[in-house]
Amino acid sequence: MSMMTSDMAHEQNEAFCPYFHHAVELIGRRWTGAILRAMLAGCIRFSEIAATIPGLSDRLLSERLKELEAEGIVHRTVLPETPVRIEYHLTEKGAALQPVLEAVSGWADSWLTHDPASAAELASSRR
Repeated sequence: MSMMTSDMAHEQNEAFCPYFHHAVELIGRRWTGAILRAMLAGCIRFSEIAATIPGLSDRLLSERLKELEAEGIVHRTVLPETPVRIEYHLTEKGAALQPVLEAVSGWADSWLTHDPASAAELASSRR
C-alpha cells in the first residue's frame, strides 16, 4: 500500500468510530432523546414520562426504557407497595448524557425553526 493510500485509510478509520456510532444510534433512536430529557427533568414514573411526551405510545415507551436499562443508562426499581410501584432513574452513565442533550437542545434552539405550526407538523409526522 502506498504512503498516500495508507494515510487516506487511516483518516477514514479515524472518521468512523464504532463507539460514537453506537452512541448516536442509541440516543438518536426514535423517542429516546425525549425520554432521557423527561427523566433529566425529574420524571421517574412511567405515567409521568408518558404524560410529558405527546404522541409516545405506552408500548414504545416500555420498549425504549427496556433498551436504556439494558445499556445501563436507566435503572428500574420495583417498590413492593400495593399497588406495586415502578420507578425509573438515570444511572451515573445516564446522567452523564445531560451535557450532550443540553448541547443538542441548544443547537435545535439556534438552528431549527421556531414556527409553532412547523413544530406541530414535525411532531405529528413522527407519530
